[in-house]
Amino acid sequence: QVQLVESGGGLVQAGGSLRLSCAASGRTFSRYAMGWFRQAPGKEREFVAAVSGSDGSTYYADSVKGRFTVSRDNAKNSVYQQMNSLKPEDTAVYYCAADNTGWVRPNYWGQGTQVTVSS
Repeated sequence: QVQLVESGGGLVQAGGSLRLSCAASGRTFSRYAMGWFRQAPGKEREFVAAVSGSDGSTYYADSVKGRFTVSRDNAKNSVYQQMNSLKPEDTAVYYCAADNTGWVRPNYWGQGTQVTVSS
């Protein structure tokens, strides 16, 4: 069992930055790929970024490439997402997820943290 708790969301002006954190419980954290998803009002949840558990490879949605950076610290059972040059369209609830299914169906989800970008 893995429990995920996100933090770091908030209100920021367009062009600003935020850093999201996700703290995971459990001893098997390094075995999971970790990812960030987001869901805006009236829209489906979408993939944002992920980092593998094996070699730290990172993956990004085209919409955030070059602006967001995902990283993990296995010693701290944590994953992070640095978000720069934020845009109003980045406004959403951001969820942390842990996965060992090839992202077919992530095993665990956090409760989400709100990010609001004002224009």
